[in-house]
Amino acid sequence: MAAGIREKQTVALKRMLNFNVPPVKNSTGEPVWKVLIYDRFGQDIISPLLSVKELRDMGITLHLLLHSDRDAIPDVPAVYFVMPTEENIDRMCQDLRNQLYESYYLNFISAISRSKLEDIANAAIGANAVTQVAKVFDQYLNFITLEDDMFVLCNQNKELVSYRAINRPDITDTEMETIMDTIVDSLFCFFVTLGAIPIIRCSRGTAAEMVAVKLDKKLRENLRDARNSLFTGDTLGAGQFSFQRPLLVLVDRNIDLATPLHHTWTYQALVHDVLDFHLNRVNLEESTGTESSPAGARPKKKNKKSYDLTTSDKFWQKHKGSPFPEVAESVQQELESYRAQEDEVKRLKSIMGIEGEDEGAISMLSDNTAKLTSAVSSLPELLEKKRLIDLHTNVATAVLEHIKSRKLDVYFEYEEKIMSKSTLDKSLLDMISDPDAGTPEDKMRLFLIYYISSAQVPSEIDLEQYKKALMDAGCNLAPLSYIKQWKAFTKMAAAPASYGNTAPKPLGLFSRVMNTGSQFVMEGVKNLVLKQQNLPVTRILDNLMEMKSNPETDDYRYFDPKMLRGSDSSVPRNKNPFQEAIVFVVGGGNYIEYQNLIDYVKGKQGKHVLYGCSELFNATQFIKQLSQLGQK
Repeated sequence: MAAGIREKQTVALKRMLNFNVPPVKNSTGEPVWKVLIYDRFGQDIISPLLSVKELRDMGITLHLLLHSDRDAIPDVPAVYFVMPTEENIDRMCQDLRNQLYESYYLNFISAISRSKLEDIANAAIGANAVTQVAKVFDQYLNFITLEDDMFVLCNQNKELVSYRAINRPDITDTEMETIMDTIVDSLFCFFVTLGAIPIIRCSRGTAAEMVAVKLDKKLRENLRDARNSLFTGDTLGAGQFSFQRPLLVLVDRNIDLATPLHHTWTYQALVHDVLDFHLNRVNLEESTGTESSPAGARPKKKNKKSYDLTTSDKFWQKHKGSPFPEVAESVQQELESYRAQEDEVKRLKSIMGIEGEDEGAISMLSDNTAKLTSAVSSLPELLEKKRLIDLHTNVATAVLEHIKSRKLDVYFEYEEKIMSKSTLDKSLLDMISDPDAGTPEDKMRLFLIYYISSAQVPSEIDLEQYKKALMDAGCNLAPLSYIKQWKAFTKMAAAPASYGNTAPKPLGLFSRVMNTGSQFVMEGVKNLVLKQQNLPVTRILDNLMEMKSNPETDDYRYFDPKMLRGSDSSVPRNKNPFQEAIVFVVGGGNYIEYQNLIDYVKGKQGKHVLYGCSELFNATQFIKQLSQLGQK
């Protein structure tokens, strides 16, 4: 796993776009021009990894959705990248019949069944196009990589594998099987792309266990079938592997429902919580000026802007895990250093007198040439720097508006205290009934966290009082009714997950950022510093990765798909600590846990951890699922 999953998936995509031959590094010739046809699933997989420019460099002149109206381009090869679904296959057969392209390279995101392949073959024969179907490949790429160490299963029909879908009280066995198969198919693709057979651990009696059993079976069958095994030969090898196999820890969302509701304080998680951020793109509404419009005029339209927060964005890579105050300060510093450089370019120009029309002055340069050359060569770099500064100024300002208007710093600090069982300086009721603090949803999140993490359920009388306060604040109580059932049902009620016992320390209000030149007016926002403490998911990983004995994880089941006979044991064969692990949350994950794992690994030399989840939701989306469950 020395190479991250992001790189592996990108390499696989590039090979596919190059007609499934590895791209040659030093070929000087033009790339072969071709069209890329994808469905929504393919689009979601490609867009976080390859930019339009990179696609163009690989010879992709057009990229179109499969189900859009496409004109025939008879002298160009087409690369398809789609899911093997009925309607996709029908549409591909139609393309063959209409002879849209010169040749067809069909790539399926996950394995296609024999019968569907025959449908395509029949269409090809019928359309007299057999020779034009150049290659058919199963790509096993049915998952979306968002970071070097983070992936999510799907984005398109994520409600099919959502927390709500898995925890519906009226779910039938066949529906559950379908959900589990979908999850296992994607996980299988993930390990094929990674080129590794994991050792699987999971908690008993949960959806995670069903996934583990099915995944173990699927990996085992693939290994048995020596002729067609996906884990032999060139996919493995190539020295990308340390001798150790990775550990896959499958956890169920139900072990910790408080974290997904938690108000957070790190940059990436905040962006996901309060802005519209998915598949690494954030969409902002920018209000255009506040000048009063004349009576009767239409209100000004809000501009929608979208920004990609990618791996090439150095500021994002460095600060996505930092507490927000630090981010605001860093943006300010970057801006100042940029201004200094910008002035330098202007100064050089004026020394040389080329801001005017006087070109004659240039002939007198000798000593200044070197200076100017360096200034000119750093211009594109400066412009890129400016673009990133503007981007983060806008994003951070948008986040700050939410923090200030909803008092998110207060919520964050208060919830941390609840979760770490520290003494509260203000009663929960006051927080709920304070009209200035937060939206009804913020209050609901706060109360649910209190309810989930309290050792004793509040008495009926207290509960009624809280309910009334929540109703008065305009909250929808449906999520609470689900959480009540959940708490009564889980045996976790005996021992709520513990979240460490350190509350964040306020460092006094922002000092530097308060100086008058700053873009960010942070008055009244607390400068909270995070204390590293492990969330339940990270703690479970730590126990299993380091082979620690702990009642929380001792009865986790152990699967090794490479063993001839599957053994149903919780006794690990392997007694050494693992170097590499993948944590996968069945039922949905969030950036808070991801960040917590990354911080945990920072302190461990030579260890890698990947975080994956069946879907990525923020608190708003999660509350919505809880209330749908609570309405039944």
